[in-house]
Amino acid sequence: MMSLSDLRELIRSHEVFSVPEKIRIHTDTTQFMDIKAGDCIAVEGRLFYVKGEEFEGRFGLDGEPKFWVKRVIDLQDGTVKILKLAFFESFLMHLGEERIRCFRSPHKESRILERTAGDARFMQGGTLYDEAENPVRVIERISGKTFYDMIHDLDMDHETYYYEVFPGIFTNLMKAFYAIKDLHQMGEIHGDIRNDHLILEHSTGRYRWIDFDYTYEWPGQPYGVDLFGLGNILLFAAGKGFYTLHDLKSSRSPYHPPLSHLREEDFSLFFPNRLMNLKKIFPYLRESLNKVLMHFAAGTEVFYESAAEFMEDLEIAFRSFLWEVPHGP
Repeated sequence: MMSLSDLRELIRSHEVFSVPEKIRIHTDTTQFMDIKAGDCIAVEGRLFYVKGEEFEGRFGLDGEPKFWVKRVIDLQDGTVKILKLAFFESFLMHLGEERIRCFRSPHKESRILERTAGDARFMQGGTLYDEAENPVRVIERISGKTFYDMIHDLDMDHETYYYEVFPGIFTNLMKAFYAIKDLHQMGEIHGDIRNDHLILEHSTGRYRWIDFDYTYEWPGQPYGVDLFGLGNILLFAAGKGFYTLHDLKSSRSPYHPPLSHLREEDFSLFFPNRLMNLKKIFPYLRESLNKVLMHFAAGTEVFYESAAEFMEDLEIAFRSFLWEVPHGP
């Protein structure tokens, strides 16, 4: 057992800020709310110095701490890592007339970390177990920007974006989407595909998926929620944002399609106020790409049932798009 003075010296060797006089060491992470900055977590012979919590960045929860996700220094090598502690919650998601039970499964995330080890398209890490057998996922921190922020921060009109920037984004998205197809072929799901769960890594420019601890129960459509997540990201990328009916009616909107031309079936099945038929505001959008988007619209009669089906259509749209728009209009 390391003495307190030796532990403080070890922390000082990796920490530029002051180290508290008293340091609590947690070997059971069940009560994660009680684990604060300045504490240590000890699991399977490894020591982690807690710096604080990670924060939610979207959905009206900006700045809300995620108390079960700790930012730590790995005292083995001084690197900054993320510790995800066991946290269980569930809720019902509404998708059209469907009611889908979603819940957190730390063990499912542990399994995916193991199965995607060495695959840089996914966040990397492993699982240790504390004294109470809680799975503690030790995650390599990715330095980068979320896909949501990357698109949101672009300051240009849509047509310029579509012809000059979107080709590169589309290329990277294809690689990221194929990663999900491969995950499905392993019999796994991501469970929470969102624009802020895809990270553009600064050092490599690679798109990498994070956060696998959500899962869901949708009998008959085991990959359905993931597929709608992919459609949502594709919509956000192709449109350089989302467009609601409220946005389109706004006097500040640069897009004013005749509202009489918009139908309920032009909007998303998942988010009924979100325009899916982008061609009605961006007529230069490739028809093949718009057709893929319309599989996620309220008016669709054919849903994708697998990532393989989705990628087959998207591959056609992608090749068609690059053939026509390799260097701009």
